[in-house]
Amino acid sequence: MSFLLDTHVILWFLEGNHNLSLKARISIENLNYTKFISMASIWEIAIKLNLTKLRMEIGLDQLKAEILQNGFELLPLRFEHFLELSKLEDIHKDPFDRILISQALCENLRLISGDKNFSQYKSLDFLW
Repeated sequence: MSFLLDTHVILWFLEGNHNLSLKARISIENLNYTKFISMASIWEIAIKLNLTKLRMEIGLDQLKAEILQNGFELLPLRFEHFLELSKLEDIHKDPFDRILISQALCENLRLISGDKNFSQYKSLDFLW
């Protein structure tokens, strides 16, 4: 099974934050599963750090090493993801969430997120 992690899930996992659901933590820690981090999440983190809307114990320059050390794979943005985005229902307005949903649908990934709005996308397989 393969998963795509929402931005807050990545941060909570790396921080050991207890807001992460038990199901999510177990799935992330399972070495038999492939876990992806979208470059859109890295972009979102960089923007929020720059706007001081986010604080991290590690710097952005160390984030890639942390991601790889934890066995995550980076998922680039591809043209096909934007084609999927162009067909996506207009339920959720957040552009970063919308591209993550599009990537999950396009790549047949289960999206790990605590965002309850994701349940409105009937074709999206997500876990929390």
